Amino acid sequence: MEIVKIERHGIDELLSNMRRVSMLTHPDDLPYKQAELSTPILHTNEIAPAQRYVLNCEIMKVRDLRWSLREHDVDLFKLDGYVTIWLKDYDDPIDVLPPVVEDSREADGSVVKILNDGMHRVYLARMERTPVQVVYAKNVPSQYPYYAFPLVNGWNDVEIVQDLPDGYIKKWHRIKNYKSLYRDFNTGFQNVGGPRGHFTNAGK
Repeated sequence: MEIVKIERHGIDELLSNMRRVSMLTHPDDLPYKQAELSTPILHTNEIAPAQRYVLNCEIMKVRDLRWSLREHDVDLFKLDGYVTIWLKDYDDPIDVLPPVVEDSREADGSVVKILNDGMHRVYLARMERTPVQVVYAKNVPSQYPYYAFPLVNGWNDVEIVQDLPDGYIKKWHRIKNYKSLYRDFNTGFQNVGGPRGHFTNAGK
């Protein structure tokens, strides 16, 4: 992965754009508009995954992104905002955000920091024993929960796979129409995830 140009954006701009993020199927609904947003650095043990797998090829691509950003003095695990990058042979700019973590109140009374976006980045940080800076959202309206439940045994339930067999349970969804709970990060940013085949988060 060759980054030919990079533009940095500070924390204030990151959080301002987060407040413009809408729900995928209800673009007038803004789950983060009134939420309490911050950018803490968390140990990966503090983050609750909902996805049962990471793809080997995606981990390698995210590691390549980390190394390429380092050549521009940018730390993928501590962005202090976000960056816009341009890749060789790809014309459109790509916004690279910190992982997104939200408070999730469960029926058993527990409150966990559930990982909304950035599964492969957080798993890579875990592999490298590195804390990771996230966008942390508290007090998201209760009608917009994350669309899947946190894994019962946390990271111990996550496996690295080459591909997904037919019928593989990726996540345990909260409702039948779980896509109605998707956040569309491209309403606050541009081309989040980049071109298919580079460093997409394969969790959706």
